[in-house]
Amino acid sequence: MSTDPGATPQIDPDSLSDEELRAAYEEELARIRVDDVLIQTVVSLLNLAARRAGLTGEPGEPDWPQVRLAIEATRALLPLIEAELGPDAKQVRDALSQLQLAYARSGAPPPAAAAGAADKAAPPPKPEQPDSAVASGRLWVPGS
Repeated sequence: MSTDPGATPQIDPDSLSDEELRAAYEEELARIRVDDVLIQTVVSLLNLAARRAGLTGEPGEPDWPQVRLAIEATRALLPLIEAELGPDAKQVRDALSQLQLAYARSGAPPPAAAAGAADKAAPPPKPEQPDSAVASGRLWVPGS
């Protein structure tokens, strides 16, 4: 048992009724913050990508498309959580840089170039017409 008075007590889920389990889950949801989930997601993406890139020493063939996806996802999420990370943001940026360097050395197409090729394939929307994603309702636009 933890000696930290603020720590969440460990609960054995097998000893709880469905109602007690649901109440514990609701209590956890009330406590957790979105930025906590985003930070954990970024850390998980970096760890998984390092493994997929072969940087952890685990056997297996690198999976560069998965590494690219993790790099792009981390790059998208990092600006949202950098302030919350505080001084730890440098460690996250360094890990991301290491992954980007490993990806670049792999000879796989650069992430930005791969995304840019997809953007070039679609013609730009005409100014008088809304983007097809907006018009179809697939894209949420604030205030609409």
